Amino acid sequence: MSLKKATILIVSILLIDQISKFYIKTHFALNEKLEIFSWFQIVFVENEGMAWGTKISDFVSFISDRTAKVSLTIFRIVAVVGIGYWLKKSIADRSSKTLIFAISLILAGALGNIIDSVFYGLIFDSSLSQVATFLPEQGYDTIFHGKVVDMLHFPMWSGVLPEGIPFYGGEYFTFFDPVFNIADMAISTGIGILIFFNKRAFKNS
Repeated sequence: MSLKKATILIVSILLIDQISKFYIKTHFALNEKLEIFSWFQIVFVENEGMAWGTKISDFVSFISDRTAKVSLTIFRIVAVVGIGYWLKKSIADRSSKTLIFAISLILAGALGNIIDSVFYGLIFDSSLSQVATFLPEQGYDTIFHGKVVDMLHFPMWSGVLPEGIPFYGGEYFTFFDPVFNIADMAISTGIGILIFFNKRAFKNS
């Protein structure tokens, strides 16, 4: 895959991700839900931390939430620079199309969530009990303190698990419970390709 094709893929995913997030922010209040099917819902939530809503401060108690948020955003930016270099080197080395495709997906997803983290606090006001305004006089937070917008929810099955199941037996369980976005899907797909198609991706190594 050429650099031009990889760039088109990255920009396309980034546009779809950001357009969907802009639409949700400007049409939904926080936690508002729209059921498309019983197994697919649009649910507007905001993620302040890492995957599954985890925060660095959950593990490192002496760091405040705001410091942890900035640290996470800076780490994401550094990681994106590294992924970008990996992509450029893979293309220059004529690595497999599978590897370049996977790296492009991961890079596009990472960029999509970084935009939220860096800028959304400035360009939107709060979505709590209201629909946010784009480019308000004052945003809901400062630069690097934006929240990642999630909206895709696939509750394919919900119910009480049998008592015999270890750890979770007898508890109410939903599969699949997390709410995510297009950027998350791109990252997960890219990582999945590297894991399950490892030999094809790194066949030239």
